[in-house]
Amino acid sequence: MLGQLLLAASGSGVVRRSVSGFPLTRKVVDRFVAGESVQEARNAIERLRDANLAVTVDHLGEETRDARAAETVAQAYVTLLEALKPLQLGTRGEVSVKLSAVGQRLDDGMALEHAREICAAAAAGGSTVTLDMEDHTTVDSTLGILRKLREDYPSTGVAIQAYLFRSEDDCRDLAHEGSRVRLVKGAYREPASAAHQDKQAVDKAYVRCLRILMAGKGYPMVATHDDRLISITELLADRFGRTLGDHEFQMLYGIRTDRQEALAGAGHTVRVYVPYGDDWYGYFMRRLAERPANVAFFLRALGGK
Repeated sequence: MLGQLLLAASGSGVVRRSVSGFPLTRKVVDRFVAGESVQEARNAIERLRDANLAVTVDHLGEETRDARAAETVAQAYVTLLEALKPLQLGTRGEVSVKLSAVGQRLDDGMALEHAREICAAAAAGGSTVTLDMEDHTTVDSTLGILRKLREDYPSTGVAIQAYLFRSEDDCRDLAHEGSRVRLVKGAYREPASAAHQDKQAVDKAYVRCLRILMAGKGYPMVATHDDRLISITELLADRFGRTLGDHEFQMLYGIRTDRQEALAGAGHTVRVYVPYGDDWYGYFMRRLAERPANVAFFLRALGGK
């Protein structure tokens, strides 16, 4: 119930203004967001690199409904990728892109062209792009744009949200050679007609999707902080003859950093999802909705503890 309320609040302008106005909100946001500028993001990425962690960087923002703003976001990614070149991260330093931030709500063609521009900039640095998945109304559009991007940039990845009823079929379609798929539980407020609502049902759906991806020939990117799901991933890797180099774990910036480093120390590829930018509100509220521990952290900070 608390998670649903927080997801509802993520779309509320009134709550946004209230939360943003708390003097101590910034202290909490800094746990989950790597700063507002490219330089702050780069500093965080260097620290993660030195801890043997890979990264995927998200320039925060979504639901752009203005063509000029969509162009600005695309250029921000190009600027970011140029700034990361000297770090020579290669495929250990990719970017994540929400298509709604680069014009998807306006026109699929506009989003595709902006995404191509970002993919080209990533390829110039030896890296790649993963398309974030948003609410269920965008899935067909996102997968259509993915198919077109992969014609020129075959390593382009995509996120699949396990809680959607359709996701097992989508995983089957995507579990082919060279296909990079990030499997997440899902972090948007979805109707009961489109997605599982019960946490246990979501967990079971995640495992079903995970089994499909691990049994396939693609490159699964297992996005979870759940020790049980990490153990299931390791069991499935053994069952299907996978090695440490043909799948990876992904975790969020600022969450379970000890677990991230432990997995990396055991030889796994661990990629940290690093968000930066000033449009942090929607992302921040979804992180609170995902784990009660995050809410407790927020309340302690507001209490000055």
